[in-house]
Amino acid sequence: MHSTDPSIVLRTRLEILGESLRSKRVGEIQEQISRSDRVRTLLSELLKNGTLPWHPYSKWYGAHWVLSSLADLGHPGGDKSLIALREQVYAWLFSESHLELSRKRDPCSDPQDGIHGAVRAHASMEGNALYYLTKLGLSDDRTRVLSDTLVDWQWPDGGWNCDRRPKAHSSSFTESLWPLRGLVHYTSSSATKRSYRDAIEKAVEFFLQRKLHKRMKDGTIINKAFTKLRYPCYWHYDILFALKVMKEAGRLKDERCLDAISVLKSKKLDDGGFPAEGAYYRVSKSRKALTGRSTVSWGGTSRESMNEFVTVDALSVLADM
Repeated sequence: MHSTDPSIVLRTRLEILGESLRSKRVGEIQEQISRSDRVRTLLSELLKNGTLPWHPYSKWYGAHWVLSSLADLGHPGGDKSLIALREQVYAWLFSESHLELSRKRDPCSDPQDGIHGAVRAHASMEGNALYYLTKLGLSDDRTRVLSDTLVDWQWPDGGWNCDRRPKAHSSSFTESLWPLRGLVHYTSSSATKRSYRDAIEKAVEFFLQRKLHKRMKDGTIINKAFTKLRYPCYWHYDILFALKVMKEAGRLKDERCLDAISVLKSKKLDDGGFPAEGAYYRVSKSRKALTGRSTVSWGGTSRESMNEFVTVDALSVLADM
């Protein structure tokens, strides 16, 4: 509550203390967020036409990632100054070159394995876009197309995958969490089709059957990186991000979340906070096209000191237990 970052204060009030999004104080804090140093820096590379001079997926400074960051920060919805960035994202996601990748359904697998005809696509891209366009109040008819596309691309086991190797027969954790999150947010703010609800339930089960980080066959940890706390995750996966999405989907109290929650609790520091145990970004003010470049810091990393963004995520999850 005493953070100097208004985004941390906002999320504390909404997700931990349970204040209403419609309260006057929350609205005031959102306005502070829109004028904050972090938001201004994220948007500092805008051209006069409101777009960014990079491919939308440029890591982590393209339009796709900037809009995702603004949504996570609690930037006010309906900001018309962001429409140019939205159009830049749409131009990419609906481009012939991007759509061509998803038209190539897998012809190699045995029809009996349930994977024959599955789309092998980077569904995390559409899923993230669905999330931030909805949360930022920028959705339109094309956003519904994104949600319908994700339902069409869903694999029989409930997730999504981009791996084109015929031997890849189960969904990917990293490609599946964002589509789930996007569908959850979209259905909470629009007329809900049965197909969306079914897709959400199947995706939730995909993660819960694996206790968010374990193999079904023997209960071993799928990837040790899944148990390390980082912020932002971008397209990556960890148990805290997964627990956060389970909360958004209303499934956090499922007993199959308990293993991941136990791991999260073990990370708690003596001061009550939680650390960022690594980072997927490097801060750089250079305007060169450097992959992994972030124009802002997200609290740094340290195994001994709390990171406010990781901490508010963790406390948000634990507040519902």
